[in-house]
Amino acid sequence: MKENQLYDYPVKILLAFELAVGGNKEFFDWLFSNGYPELAALSNAIRGNTKAIDWLIKNGFPHFAAFDAASVDDEGAMKWLQKEGEDFLITLARASRGIQEAIDELNRKDLVIFVRIAMRIKQFADGQTFDYHRPSF
Repeated sequence: MKENQLYDYPVKILLAFELAVGGNKEFFDWLFSNGYPELAALSNAIRGNTKAIDWLIKNGFPHFAAFDAASVDDEGAMKWLQKEGEDFLITLARASRGIQEAIDELNRKDLVIFVRIAMRIKQFADGQTFDYHRPSF
């Protein structure tokens, strides 16, 4: 089994992550200070922080960095996730793009927390304007 997978975290940690993705600094700080710096970094990466993406890559979480890119529109990141066998992150990235088939798959597996996370990511991404300066994966 692969290490450091989102589905391995307890639900309460995933709820904190969802709120951090939504911009709640208290939950970001809590994740960072309580042993989950990778989730704090991922939440910041999703919110467009390129230093957080670099941190994820340098600290053994390239799959989270690729997920961040794939969850918006980076097909290169999606192909990298496929090559690495990151099927769950592919499904979550597709759900974060609003692809109903992926959302339905998560719901069928009773992974409601991940539907919530995907919707939070989509909500944030839909509220952003395209930044052509942001590097692709």
